[in-house]
Amino acid sequence: MAADEPIVRIGLGTDLHRLVAGRPLRLAGVTVPFSHGLTGHSDADVVFHAVTDAVLGAAGLPDIGELFPDSDPKYFNADSAELLREAVNRAAAEGFRVACADVTIHAERPKISPYKSAMRANLACVMSIGPERVNLKAKTQEGVDAVGRNEAIACFAVVGLCR
Repeated sequence: MAADEPIVRIGLGTDLHRLVAGRPLRLAGVTVPFSHGLTGHSDADVVFHAVTDAVLGAAGLPDIGELFPDSDPKYFNADSAELLREAVNRAAAEGFRVACADVTIHAERPKISPYKSAMRANLACVMSIGPERVNLKAKTQEGVDAVGRNEAIACFAVVGLCR
């Protein structure tokens, strides 16, 4: 590799949380009106969690569970945007910056489309990149598995880092 060639790293992140009554549904920091929310030690934002793991993976850092363990009371009800911000800062300490992100939310319900623009904007803001560098899609599971039975929501994210 030539000395002036950019160094590009790719990371993959995934997350899944169960849907439960009595909690707000937050996806990429957006509160989505729905009868159920996601359960977890933090705010259970599967989008921020998947993107956080993708950033950490691309930077060659430990995963979200190792850095922000659910056994640590300080992360109880934690704002997952702050966990992503910390992952971006740790990647920066390793000499990397976020170049782009591609995110897919898997949910049978609710419909995600009306909230995608706000979610993209939140992700871009937390990662300090333009919203045009964030792609966000939503898919159903066609009634298959826990997501398809509307018992959970999952997210998959790919993040590119560069030097």
